[in-house]
Amino acid sequence: MTTIEGPDGLHRCRWCAGAAELLPYHDREWGFPVGDDRRLFEKLSLEAFQSGLSWRTILNKRAAFRAGFADFDIDRVAAFTGADIARLLADPGIVRHRAKIEAVINNAARAQELIAEAGSLAAFVWRYEARIAAPPQSRSTSPESEALSRALKQRGWRFLGPTTVFAFMQAMGLINDHAEGCISRDKAAAMRDSFMVPGR
Repeated sequence: MTTIEGPDGLHRCRWCAGAAELLPYHDREWGFPVGDDRRLFEKLSLEAFQSGLSWRTILNKRAAFRAGFADFDIDRVAAFTGADIARLLADPGIVRHRAKIEAVINNAARAQELIAEAGSLAAFVWRYEARIAAPPQSRSTSPESEALSRALKQRGWRFLGPTTVFAFMQAMGLINDHAEGCISRDKAAAMRDSFMVPGR
C-alpha cells in the first residue's frame, strides 16, 4: 500500500506520516508546480544540503537557511563573500558544510548566467518536465533528471546529481509523483493543467 490514512481520514503518500511536520509540507507544497525563480533556487539549494541527510532535517532548518541565505535571493547570494561563508559556518541553525555553502553561492552566480541565457530559471528547468511517468514513487532518478543534472553541471552548477535533481523535480511539480489514491494527486494534476509554463 503506497498511501496511509491521515488524522482526517484521508489518504496521503505514505512518506508524509514519518513526522508531524511532513504532513502540511505534503499537503501544501510537495508536487505542486512552481514557476518562481526564488523558490526554485531555494529548493535546488536545500536539496543539495539534504544530500546524505533526511528532508525532515532540512525542513526543520528551513527558516534558518532562509535567514542565512538572504531568503535565497539569487542576486544577493551570488554576491556573498568570504565573510558570509564564515558567518554561515558559525550558524548553528543550518547544516554547516563548507563545500555545500560554497556550492550554493557558486550556483547563484550560475543561476544569473542561466537567467541571462534562458530568460528565467523556471523557463530552463521546465524544459525537462516529465509528463509521462513510471508508477509513482517507484524510482529515484529519471531520464529527465539525468538530463537536467547534466545540463546544470555543464554550466558549472555543483552538488546536483540526478537523484538530487529528481527530488527537486518531484517537489516542484515537474513530475506528479503523488501516489495513486493520494488526495493530492488529482490536485497536482489540475494545478499542472492550469499552470503557465514560463517561456512557452
